[in-house]
Amino acid sequence: MEIVKGKKIEQHLCDLHAAEEGMAVKAAHTPINELLTNFVKLHSGGTQTSTSELTCEECGLSFSKFRESSLMGCPSCYKSFEGPLSPLLERAHEGGSHHVGKVPRRAGAGEQRQAQLTRMRKKLNEAVTAEDYELAARLRDDIRRYEEQAE
Repeated sequence: MEIVKGKKIEQHLCDLHAAEEGMAVKAAHTPINELLTNFVKLHSGGTQTSTSELTCEECGLSFSKFRESSLMGCPSCYKSFEGPLSPLLERAHEGGSHHVGKVPRRAGAGEQRQAQLTRMRKKLNEAVTAEDYELAARLRDDIRRYEEQAE
């Protein structure tokens, strides 16, 4: 948009024509897969042999295959390739390197309460599976108290 002699002139140009007119064109955001590919290629030069031998035990994806496609095979790939990926993930997530789950900020108290109950029940199931019945009883009682408080 340009104002000439008090008159507003609006032009809609493609990137090429905007550049020819000398207008700054905002660069589009780089897709995350391209960012990962470039990062891995850049930082794996010296250790290519050792990182390319890495393989995810869960899905069998090799690190070299990941470098080609920039796509993880399963959630376990993050653990298997943690070493070479950590610097990128920390930079991309402002210092955080592990996903811990989240509830949307705009979610109401009901969704957060339900997420907490789900986590508690999961721990209870793990305790029962491990045959740690003392812990399971405590978790059961905690769940009951938590449910009663919410009512």
